[in-house]
Amino acid sequence: MDLDDAGSSVRFLIRDRDGKFPALFDAVLADAGSQIALSGIRIPRMNSIMERWIQSRRNELLDRTLFWNQRHLLHALRKYEQFYNAHRLHQGITNARPLHPLPLAITDQARIINMDVRRRQRLGGIVNECHHAA
Repeated sequence: MDLDDAGSSVRFLIRDRDGKFPALFDAVLADAGSQIALSGIRIPRMNSIMERWIQSRRNELLDRTLFWNQRHLLHALRKYEQFYNAHRLHQGITNARPLHPLPLAITDQARIINMDVRRRQRLGGIVNECHHAA
């Protein structure tokens, strides 16, 4: 905990409600100016979902981009969040997107063969969106 020596501080700490963290642990961090946020009750997957979101954002955007300033960083994060929630396919029920209904199944063989798919680059080619041509 030599963050003061490094010139940085921890503003927030997200932790679960495990008994391995005594009240003294929270008191020490609160004294250092950190705010403790507890994960939800009986939500064992909450941490894994957030870890997956952070890892995806880091691997697909932050590790591949040089940001000029905070405004550029916030713009890229906003665009990536829109892509992640509105367009990117997720491994789940029929690869559905989180904020959209399930797509209709294509059963016509001729329509599948003649399908024209186009790629649209976002954020300078860091993120690619595929869509059906009109």
